[in-house]
Amino acid sequence: MKNKIRLAIAQINCTVGDLEGNVLKITDHLRKAEVLGVDIVSFPELAITGYPPEDLLLKSSFIDDNIIAIGKVAKSVGNIVAVVGFVDRKRSDIYNAAAIIHKGKIAGVCYKMSLPNYGVFDEFRYFTAAPSQSVFRLGNILFGANICEDIWHKEGSVAMQAAKGADLIINISSSPYYMGKIDKREEMVRYQAKTNNVFISYTNMVGGQDELVFDGQSMIVDHKGKVISRAAAFKEDFLVVDIDIPAAAGRFKKAVTISYSIPATDKPDIPAHKIKQPSAIAEVYEALLLGLGDYVRKNGFKEVVIGLSGGIDSSIVASIAVDALGKNNVIGVFMPTRYSSEASLRDAGRLAENLGIRFMTISIEQLFKLYMMALDSKFSGSGRDKTEENLQARIRGNMLMALSNKFGWMVLTTGNKSEMSTGYATLYGDMAGGFAVIKDVPKTLVYKLALYRNSISSIIPEDVLTKEPTAELRPDQKDSDTLPPYDMLDKILKSYIEEDRSSADIVKTGFDKDIVAKVVSMVDNSEYKRRQAPPGIKITPKAFGKDRRMPITNKYR
Repeated sequence: MKNKIRLAIAQINCTVGDLEGNVLKITDHLRKAEVLGVDIVSFPELAITGYPPEDLLLKSSFIDDNIIAIGKVAKSVGNIVAVVGFVDRKRSDIYNAAAIIHKGKIAGVCYKMSLPNYGVFDEFRYFTAAPSQSVFRLGNILFGANICEDIWHKEGSVAMQAAKGADLIINISSSPYYMGKIDKREEMVRYQAKTNNVFISYTNMVGGQDELVFDGQSMIVDHKGKVISRAAAFKEDFLVVDIDIPAAAGRFKKAVTISYSIPATDKPDIPAHKIKQPSAIAEVYEALLLGLGDYVRKNGFKEVVIGLSGGIDSSIVASIAVDALGKNNVIGVFMPTRYSSEASLRDAGRLAENLGIRFMTISIEQLFKLYMMALDSKFSGSGRDKTEENLQARIRGNMLMALSNKFGWMVLTTGNKSEMSTGYATLYGDMAGGFAVIKDVPKTLVYKLALYRNSISSIIPEDVLTKEPTAELRPDQKDSDTLPPYDMLDKILKSYIEEDRSSADIVKTGFDKDIVAKVVSMVDNSEYKRRQAPPGIKITPKAFGKDRRMPITNKYR
C-alpha cells in the first residue's frame, strides 16, 4: 500500500527585518500551493524574520512583532498544511522554530535541536535548544519537521523522528553557500534518507544577506536516497512534486494529528520543472551576482560606481555589477597619474564600451602634485617609498566617495582575497567603499571567473587577461615585486587561512621556508586593515569576518 502526497517547496528570498514583506511573500506562495492542490508546503528557516536576524533577536519588540506576523500567516492558511520558520518564545527563552499550520491555526511547533556555533553561525548567543522532536499525523502519513543543522547530525533529529515512525521529514533551512557545499549538502540529505528509510523535503533559503549568499538548490529525496527533484540555484523557485510513500509498519501513538485527509480526487497538473545545475565556476559567478544585487537593492541603492584601472580585478567587478544591476546602473571611473599607462586607459575604455556603461576619466595628477608640495618640507630627506604610492590610492578613494556622496552611488571596491590576506591594499584608498564584491575570491579564481564571463560574451579585453598584474603606483611596478606568484601565493593562503595549517606544515608540503614565512607574516600583520574593510561576499569555506575572528593585538606567531 502506498500513500500519495503532493509536496511543495517555496524557495523564497526573505529580507532580514522585513516582517511585512516576508509575510506577503509567504502568503503569495500559499495561494499558489492551494491552486495546485498541494498537501504540504514548506518555507525556509526563519522565513518570517529573514536569516540571520543576529542581535535583532535581543529586541523584545522584534520577537513580539514576529509572533504577530506568524499569526497573520496562520490566518491565511486554508485546507493545506504549511511549515513556516519563525522565532517562538516561552517565558524568557526564544527558539528557532517551525510552525505547522492548518486551517488558520498553528497545529504544532517544532524547535531546533542542534544550534550551530561555528563559522558564520552564532545561534547559542540567542536560542535555546529543543531536547526532542515531535511527529505529526496527516491522514495515513507520519511526518516530522526539523530545522537546518538538525539534519546534519547522523544520530540527531532525523533518526529520532524516524524511530517514532516518520515516513517523511520536512527540513527547513537557511544554509549559506560556499564553493563545493551543494555536493556535501546533497550527500548528507541522501545519506539521512537512505539510512533512516524516509523521504526528505529539504527547503533552503535563497538570496543575499550582507556577506552571506543562500543558494537555494532545495531538493526532495526518496527513501532510497535518490534525488527526485530539485529547485533552481540562486533564484526563487516553487517546486511541486507528487510522491508515493510506502505504508510504514509501525505507528507512533503520540503523534500530533492534523484534521486533514489527503484528497483522493484528481489534482491539477504540475508544471514541468527541469533544472540544470551550474558548473563550479558558474556557481561562484551566480553567487556573486546574487550577493551584490541583493546587497545593493535591499539597502536602498540603485547605482554603483567602480574605479576602473584597466586591470583584471576591476574588470570582473564591473562585469558582475552590470550582470547583477544592469548597465544603466553602473559607472566606471578611470583616475590616471603620471604612472598610468596608455594601455590601462585603453583597456578600461574598451571594457566600459563592451559593457555599455557610463565612463569618465578624472586625472588625479594635479591633486597628487599638490599633496606632494604640501608634504615636501615634512618629507624632506626621507626618500620615496610606499607612502607616495598610498597617497595616489587615497586620492582615488576620495574621488569615488565624493561621487558617491553627490549622486548616491554605492562605491564597489575591487580588492580580491589574495590582496586582503596579505595587506596588499591601501586603507582609506582602494579599500574605501560600500561593498567588496570579490573580497573572498582569490586572484587565481578571479582569472577563471573572467574567462567564464567571456565564454558567455566577450566583454573583458584580451590584454587584461594576459598582462602582468600591476598597481601602477610607481615606474614599472609589478605585483610580483611584492608578492610571490599568485598560483603559489593562493595555495599558501588557502593552507594558512582556510585550513589553519602552521608554517611548518605548509613548508612540508613543498613550499620554500622563506616564502612561507613572508606570506604568513603579511597575513598576520594585516588584521587591522581587514577589520576596517567593507563587507564582501563569502564564497570560500572560510572568509574573513565572521568565519575568521583573529585578534588585532596578537603576539602569537
